[in-house]
Amino acid sequence: MSAKQVLTEQTADLGESVAPFIEGYLERWRPYKPGWVYEDGIIFKGALDLWRATGEAAFFDFVHERVAPRVAADGTIDGYDGSEFNIDNICAGKVLFTLLESSGEARFQRAIESQIRQLSVHPRTKSGNYWHKQIYPNQVWLDGLYMAQPFQLAYAALAERRDLADDTLRQFAHVPRVLRDQQTGLYYHGWDESRSERWANPETGCSPCFWGRAMGWYVMALADCLDFRGILGSDGVSMLGEQLRQTTEALLRVRSEAGLWYQVLDRGGSDSDGVGGNYEEASASLMIAYALMKGQRLGILPASAGEQGLKSLQAVVREFLSPRRLDGICGVAGLGNKPYRDGSFAYYLSEPIVANDPKGVSALLLAVSEALRRTSLGA
Repeated sequence: MSAKQVLTEQTADLGESVAPFIEGYLERWRPYKPGWVYEDGIIFKGALDLWRATGEAAFFDFVHERVAPRVAADGTIDGYDGSEFNIDNICAGKVLFTLLESSGEARFQRAIESQIRQLSVHPRTKSGNYWHKQIYPNQVWLDGLYMAQPFQLAYAALAERRDLADDTLRQFAHVPRVLRDQQTGLYYHGWDESRSERWANPETGCSPCFWGRAMGWYVMALADCLDFRGILGSDGVSMLGEQLRQTTEALLRVRSEAGLWYQVLDRGGSDSDGVGGNYEEASASLMIAYALMKGQRLGILPASAGEQGLKSLQAVVREFLSPRRLDGICGVAGLGNKPYRDGSFAYYLSEPIVANDPKGVSALLLAVSEALRRTSLGA
C-alpha cells in the first residue's frame, strides 16, 4: 500500500480533505526562508509525528532528505547561527534527536550540542527565563517555551543532565507567576521584566491581550515536555501536568460554540470597544486540540479532554480545510519592533489572515497524528 493509500485509509473518519491536503502540501513544500528556522522545523516535527502514528516511512524520509544534507560531519548546521541568540532557532533542532536515534551518526549529536551551546550562554531575565531574542531584551514570550524547552529536555534525557531538566522546571514554574491572569486562568502573550516596552503594563510587565496562538504554543510546550518523564522526575511531571490541566480547563471555558478558539481568546465576536472582527483562528485551535489529545494519551488529562480535542480538530477540518488549502491562519503576530506592535486587541486583528502557513499546517499534522494514535489505542 502506498503512502497516499495509508494516509487516505487512516484519516477517512477525519474528513475527505485531510489526506489530499497533507500529501499535496508535503509534495509542494519549499523552505519557508533561508536559514535554520522554526517554520521549517515545525513542519518536520509534524511529519515525524505522522510517521510514528501511521508507520509510513515516507514521512520519515521527507524529513531525513531535507535535514540530513544540512548537517556536516563536525555538526555544523547549514543556516544556523547561535550568536543571533534567537530562541526560535532552537526549535528545528528537535528533529535531530530522531535522526540521531535512527542512524547513530555522531554528526547529529554534534549538531544538537551546537544548539545546546547557544542555550548555555543565551541571555536570561534576572528571574532566570530565556530572553525571547537578543533583539527583545528582558522579555519572555509564551512562544519561546515551545521553541526551546522540549529541545532542552530531550538533550537532558539524552545526556543524563538533570541540571538542565531542573532549569526547564524553574523556567516553567516562573511563567504562571508573571503571565497568568488569576481571574480567567489565561496567559498573556508576553512579559517585559524591565517594564520598558510601551506594550508592557507598568505594574505587571504583561502585554495587553490573550493571543490564541501564544497559548497554543504554551500548551504544546507543556505536552511535549511531558514526554520526558524519566528526567523530569515525579515532582516535575506533577508540576507540568498541573499547569497543563489548569490551562486547558481555562481554554475550554472560552472555546467558541463551533469548538474553535478565537484570535483574541476572551473576546469572542465582541466589538465592545468599537473594534470588530475577532475571528475563530485555525492554528490556535489545532495547537490546543493537539495538546488536549496528547495530554489524555499521556495520562495527564481526562478522557473528556481528548474527546474535546478531537472535536476541535474536526471543527477545523470542517470550517477551514479543503484538498489544497488550510485557511483561517493568522500569518504572524508579535510585540514591539518596527513597525511597532502594541499588543492591543486592534493590533491582533490587523495582522493578515492567510492560507497554508506552516504555523497552521504543522499544527494540523500534529493534531491529525494524535487523532490517529487515539484510533490505534482504541480511545
